[in-house]
Amino acid sequence: MSKGKLQKFAEMETFSNVFQYPYRVAEEMTFDLRGHWAEQYFKNDHPIVIELGCGKGEYAVGLARLHPELNFIGVDIKGARMYTGAKQATEEGLSNVAFLRTNIEIIDRFFAPDEVSEIWLTFSDPQMKNPRKRLSSTFFLERYRRFLKDGGAIHLKTDSLFLFTYTTYMTEKNALPTDIRTEDLYGTDDERLVQAKQIQTYYEGMWMDRGIAIKYMRFHLPQTGTLAEPDVEIETDDYRSYHRNRRSEKAKAK
Repeated sequence: MSKGKLQKFAEMETFSNVFQYPYRVAEEMTFDLRGHWAEQYFKNDHPIVIELGCGKGEYAVGLARLHPELNFIGVDIKGARMYTGAKQATEEGLSNVAFLRTNIEIIDRFFAPDEVSEIWLTFSDPQMKNPRKRLSSTFFLERYRRFLKDGGAIHLKTDSLFLFTYTTYMTEKNALPTDIRTEDLYGTDDERLVQAKQIQTYYEGMWMDRGIAIKYMRFHLPQTGTLAEPDVEIETDDYRSYHRNRRSEKAKAK
């Protein structure tokens, strides 16, 4: 591990807005804030919104600035990235945003039933070869049900047409109510999209500079009913993340 990362991890240990419980740690202890985030940490009764895969925390911090009436928690396993948002929130005195470093596979260990009002999935890895790892798969939706309020909203904002299409099939297969869906967020004039347009991250701007449209959808997850994976083939994205070459040929995945 580089010296810079070690310094960031050491400094993060001093941040009161960061909770670090990777899988190996979470296995050995209970999380006392589970069911008590609002009263014990945020010291209010405002709704809780979580961002899964928050990266550097740009979105969580941006939402916290815009919505002081809500509490936000950014979740990611990459501590060196999360450091940026946690430090910024600390320096700005943002008391309505916190960060949880853990594996999203065990996210339900940190929130009690009905404790979370909304979930944001912002530029998640599309996991084109592994449906189980997609953050909008049944594997994860079943976990979200354990703490998301009945019918709570899930926001998906992504550059990936593959993940966007997969999630669309998922909502249709399971009749999940969808408020709005667009394949070109910034090219669509709809008042319902104002919130999704309020924050534009660094990498989001870079995707757009490459001519890749940003996709967005908001759907709702009931707590009851059996969830099933869509059995369809979807054309994979013809590019990879930054600093990697384009794929040589298009393929399909389920």
